[in-house]
Amino acid sequence: MAPRGSSRHRPVFHAVTLAIGFVIGGALTQVARMFLPAGAVKEFFTTGVQPSVGFGPIDLIILKFTFAIALDVSLLSLLGVLIAYLIARSLF
Repeated sequence: MAPRGSSRHRPVFHAVTLAIGFVIGGALTQVARMFLPAGAVKEFFTTGVQPSVGFGPIDLIILKFTFAIALDVSLLSLLGVLIAYLIARSLF
């Protein structure tokens, strides 16, 4: 059996932690967008950058497709990743 903290499980650990963190952070962002009053604090915590990667649109006259992957990264999303990492690190 591999020793605790071995590099064999590290890529999976980091990928799962990152995915869970972005889900938690996205939920925090949506809650903040709904319940925080309009102002500088709401703008600071919920303004996000949306990087995307994808192909251009495919127009078939009747149907139009766009294949892309986009992330909405805000300060609360990064906070969610940090929280998930700290919890996962303390458990494992």
